[in-house]
Amino acid sequence: MPPFVLDRYVDLSMNTLDSSVLGRTDADVVAWDTYVLNSPITSGYHLSGWRRVIEEAFGHRTYYLIARDEHGAVQGIVPLVLLASRVFGRFLLSLPFVNYGGLVANSPGAYRVLEGGAIETAKGLDAAHIELRHERPIETGWVSIERKVSMRLSLPGSYELLVKAFPSKLRSQVRRAQKEGMIARIGGGECLDEFYVVFSRCMRDLGTPVYAKEFFAKILEVFPKEARICIVSHNGVPVAAGFLYGFRSSLEIPWAASDKRFNKLAPNMMLYGAVLEYACQQGFQVFDFGRSSPDSGTYRFKEQWGAQPHQLYWYYWMGQGRHVPQLNPQNPKYALAIRAWQNLPLAIANLLGPHIVKYLP
Repeated sequence: MPPFVLDRYVDLSMNTLDSSVLGRTDADVVAWDTYVLNSPITSGYHLSGWRRVIEEAFGHRTYYLIARDEHGAVQGIVPLVLLASRVFGRFLLSLPFVNYGGLVANSPGAYRVLEGGAIETAKGLDAAHIELRHERPIETGWVSIERKVSMRLSLPGSYELLVKAFPSKLRSQVRRAQKEGMIARIGGGECLDEFYVVFSRCMRDLGTPVYAKEFFAKILEVFPKEARICIVSHNGVPVAAGFLYGFRSSLEIPWAASDKRFNKLAPNMMLYGAVLEYACQQGFQVFDFGRSSPDSGTYRFKEQWGAQPHQLYWYYWMGQGRHVPQLNPQNPKYALAIRAWQNLPLAIANLLGPHIVKYLP
């Protein structure tokens, strides 16, 4: 299957959305990705490759809208993914499973046309709502939710300089993991099996359905230069792991896990120490620890490394009579299911999890 299609064209000169379906041509891909790479406010998740990842790994329908001016120049984009199930409902997201996405436009006019196109698409699909995950505030009439922040650390020119800025307790925790004989390494697809062993167990222990291994394999296939895996092992056994994604000057760790059976050996500290060292060596200027709720345990863990909160803005268009969805582990209605999931045998959790989590944003 070719990697890209522009499902709808937006014509700014007419201020209308043309419903013509376009072919998945190389020109479409080039136009989209050229805009992403030239815009200072896009994220790596706006790249067309993530459309291929989501379609091929999950089988979801996607709707990528593009705005052009009367000369054919791209003026804005919005990638949308349809999640539809009987249990969790039917809605559009930009983008599910990751921290960033949303609508990007060069002007208020382009933004309005894309926003209107997204609403028209949602209504045509009978979607209950649209969720856009933005890093910056925008002017819109949509509902804004500001419950999450991304924790970001500015990186110096070397890891040695970074370590000097760490609190003494943090440095000792990293050294302790080294003294315990743990080894960290960073690689690509050859590390996937070990990553998944740690990640799937951690997700079960948290009471969260796990993604299929094929999801991560597809990311590595589509983004072989941008995606890496860090493995921390103890006596040959993987005990902590992180999945990395780099874009421009920022390196992100969207998925990280450790085996709680080895917590006393501090493998998580070695994991982040190794990843930060790698980020400095590769010349990244920012390390993105991922999103957290303010003052949560994960927030405080990231804060100790020197990370600072960056407010995230999630915007919602709601269908008539609808309320902002609460599809998250903090929702009390899921407490019983989470406890039950934590008690599942790991093999059963890994078998059932991918069929459930593909519909959770």
